[in-house]
Amino acid sequence: MAYVAGDTILATEYNTFVNSSSSPYGYNHFAGTGSGVYGLGQTAIATVSAGAGNITASQWNTLFTSMDNIANHTNDTLTSRSLVSAGDTIAIKAAVAADLATLASSIAGGCVNATALTTSAALQTVTTTSEGWDTSATQEVSVTFSSADQMRWFFNAGGKVRVTVGTTQASTNPKDQAFIDLGTALGNIDIAAHSTTRSGSGEGLTTNGLANGFHDLSTGYTVLIKLTSDNSSYTSNTVEISAKLDAAVGSATVMTIKMIATDPADDSQYTSPNTSGVPAAVKDTPRMVTTLYTLTPNTSEGLGTAYGISTSATVSNTTV
Repeated sequence: MAYVAGDTILATEYNTFVNSSSSPYGYNHFAGTGSGVYGLGQTAIATVSAGAGNITASQWNTLFTSMDNIANHTNDTLTSRSLVSAGDTIAIKAAVAADLATLASSIAGGCVNATALTTSAALQTVTTTSEGWDTSATQEVSVTFSSADQMRWFFNAGGKVRVTVGTTQASTNPKDQAFIDLGTALGNIDIAAHSTTRSGSGEGLTTNGLANGFHDLSTGYTVLIKLTSDNSSYTSNTVEISAKLDAAVGSATVMTIKMIATDPADDSQYTSPNTSGVPAAVKDTPRMVTTLYTLTPNTSEGLGTAYGISTSATVSNTTV
């Protein structure tokens, strides 16, 4: 029998709403364990026996309430429905399948409209050991999750890994300023489920890999963004951000983010009084600083359980 308004719902129809792992997806698949782009790690709803005579009011209400909770987190608007009471005839409720599809789509997209996110304090701050590196400065930081499922649930629920790049310089020479400006132009680099964003603007966008997010990464580094300085005399200096996983999505538990700053300019260093218009100590590239944060889903708007990282670490800090 088809699910048609005016009919009484069957156990098989209810179970499809609850547990279908193929399109149209059931609640447990997109909100429970799920797989790939589906799954938030929420408590699964029990199915009913195929031969059950009735779907109870509490069973119907559990599904409706659970859907509403997820919608509060994803900021989706669902069809308005009143809860049912024991003794009522539990008949068809309009647009259940459509609302389930809406929620599944939001989760598959990484809950981009979720606002129940908590920004961490700095988890790792990596600083170049000294000024005056010659060619490049490389810094790597990582986040580790307790399980591959928890990593998926974090990103599927709208979680993000954030990095910022700066320097330790207060007063600057032109080369220092070039790297300060590159870091400002990057702003917050936020790696989400399916894309990466930058809050800054300006400088030369040499490589744009911002369409890549967690679900697009592999075990080799993917360049998310590379900026080239537009500062006079340093138009070949760059800052680049890349990310990788320790395994394929579904098995991965570690994300590593790499920052590379380069200074290919062939400067000559002059000392006073023979400055020739070039500031003294012009080869003193600044101490670069990479800082790691997370934006972690929380339970303030509907999730029963939220998942974050287990640990963070500094992986490398080198210059050549």
